[in-house]
Amino acid sequence: MRTCRIPILAAIGTCLLAGSAMAADIYSPMTPELKQVTTESGWTFAFSPYFWAAGLSGDVAQFGLPEAHVNASFSDIFDHLDFAAMAIGEARYGDYSIFTDLMYTKMSGQRGTPRGILANSVDLSTQTFAGFLGAGYTIYEDSQARVDIAAGLRVWSVESEFSFHGGVLDGVSRKDDATWVDGLAGFRGTYSLTPEIYLTGWGLIGAGGADLDWDVAAAIGYRFSDTISAEAGYRALGVDYSKDGFVFDAVQQGPILGLTVRF
Repeated sequence: MRTCRIPILAAIGTCLLAGSAMAADIYSPMTPELKQVTTESGWTFAFSPYFWAAGLSGDVAQFGLPEAHVNASFSDIFDHLDFAAMAIGEARYGDYSIFTDLMYTKMSGQRGTPRGILANSVDLSTQTFAGFLGAGYTIYEDSQARVDIAAGLRVWSVESEFSFHGGVLDGVSRKDDATWVDGLAGFRGTYSLTPEIYLTGWGLIGAGGADLDWDVAAAIGYRFSDTISAEAGYRALGVDYSKDGFVFDAVQQGPILGLTVRF
């Protein structure tokens, strides 16, 4: 087995939204736009499942192996994907908002060994959780546009395990994991072109456990009713984390699709 396969597959799982990454972390196209359903208390709420067909490129290392360069398309990632769940929730009261973005992915792969002496095959599985919690405040708003300043924390948790089957190493397994927190701040905004069509986007940057963490996106949305809308756009996210031999210095980018339900 080529040793670079282990950090590459682990890295794909780390930043899959399929990706953080991961991460629609401060604002995504799936958050509520200007026209919202308001409760009697003045609060508005939104729930937004989404899908990010992202590729991954960068340098990674796990299990004490040397750094390896990754350049994986979304189809490469999808071939190893077992499960993925991504959703955003937001609560807004006037100019103030609280929002969260939760992502979980599970990936696995198997690789045969050349001679089958030490082992016949090696299995690798990776579980990644990325959770963001933030707050925002509207600094500009009129009948068509709204701009928020926002800040929050993103928690990353990655666990990878490989195990040998057959041969001398049959039953031997090893785990490598990392958990870190980054603080991010930036802007999010929405602009209505017509009563039904709107533009939305966000940009944020930060650091903490990682040396650098950034996220930008732009999308166009269509409002079917006061409670249902859909969005399509493009997002890019980059993170540079390294500690104790665990390295993840990569950029993930690709189209993003979402559906928003307001209540």
